[in-house]
Amino acid sequence: MKTFLCEYIHPEARKELESFSEIISDWERLPECDAAINRNLQMTKEVLKSAKNMKVIAVHGTGMDGVDLDAAQELGIKVFNTPYRNAASVAELNVALMLMTARKARRIQKNIAEGASLADPAVVSGLQGAELGGKNVAFLGVGEIAKKTIRICRNGFDMHCIGWSRSLTKEKAAELGIEYAGSITEAVKNADFVVLGMALNEETRGIVGEAEFAAMKQDAILINTARGALVDETALMKALSDEYAAGKTKLLAAGLDVVVDEPFTSAHPLYRLPNVVLTPHIGANTEEALYRVGMACVDGIREFFSCI
Repeated sequence: MKTFLCEYIHPEARKELESFSEIISDWERLPECDAAINRNLQMTKEVLKSAKNMKVIAVHGTGMDGVDLDAAQELGIKVFNTPYRNAASVAELNVALMLMTARKARRIQKNIAEGASLADPAVVSGLQGAELGGKNVAFLGVGEIAKKTIRICRNGFDMHCIGWSRSLTKEKAAELGIEYAGSITEAVKNADFVVLGMALNEETRGIVGEAEFAAMKQDAILINTARGALVDETALMKALSDEYAAGKTKLLAAGLDVVVDEPFTSAHPLYRLPNVVLTPHIGANTEEALYRVGMACVDGIREFFSCI
């Protein structure tokens, strides 16, 4: 059999795949392939129609928005994802972004790069950060990544956790030891941090916009390691940058591992803001997570073909 793979996966997973499949990375040979592993590609209807022998696509991670699922179903192509395996890595990045934004890491780096005098009391006062301990953190989306982040926040920093999702109930919230919120507005109104953890689909695209930012308390911090398109970026820019020099922004900062258009460059307007920590979609990019996810993709493909 032949598997289309033109992106990086863990070397051990690739070695395992090579034990039972030829690996093809040339797009011209996509029509020959029986399977594919997809990390960040856009598998549109046109792409899938050209893959005439394709029977199964393994999504390297949780989010399936990179594959046209309706087209795959129409063409008889099975699509499966590999959730949970990267949850610990993404949860740790959530907390890392919380720490970096609360301690104004990006502004500090900018001041150093620009040669600001760190002996100047005016400069030092502008670099005053905040502790995470005892703060309120709202989770919009309470999946596996959020659950792991909640445990770190609650047990490590004694933070008060609030949760909202379309499927969360008061009973489930009680089991998780978090406060239940019946709406996004209710969840964010008293939050010092707002952490996004929803899947991207037509219902959630742009779900956090001007109205949601208006509902947040002054100087809240937004954390997004899920999908950039969950957020209205125009509204986010406004919330982060309006009257920045006068200290009158709506949001204090944002820690973002994702933006709408990826990959981004240093020219991205969000990257240029000193109150934004921006990383290039690296939430699951750890040795441990790549091994678990890569092996799950390979095992899933092998199991699929052993059953037909």
